[in-house]
Amino acid sequence: MDTQKETYRKYLESAGVIDALTKVLVSLYEEPDKPKSAIDYVKACLGGPTPADYDALIAERESLKKELEDARQQIAELQAKVQT
Repeated sequence: MDTQKETYRKYLESAGVIDALTKVLVSLYEEPDKPKSAIDYVKACLGGPTPADYDALIAERESLKKELEDARQQIAELQAKVQT
């Protein structure tokens, strides 16, 4: 069991995970104005999307789906005109 933990710890070290987490946690500790959500702070520091970013991406995806459907419909209409 201990060898599995040690192997995993070495993997995390070699991948830079421990260093990245340590830096983020130190940054949070040194932050004079603590954020309301420590999880969101960690996600932002590690490059993950914020909830606002996520919502914007969802809205953009829906808009692009609509645009794609409109374009497909227009293509079908134009193909029908060409064939007649």
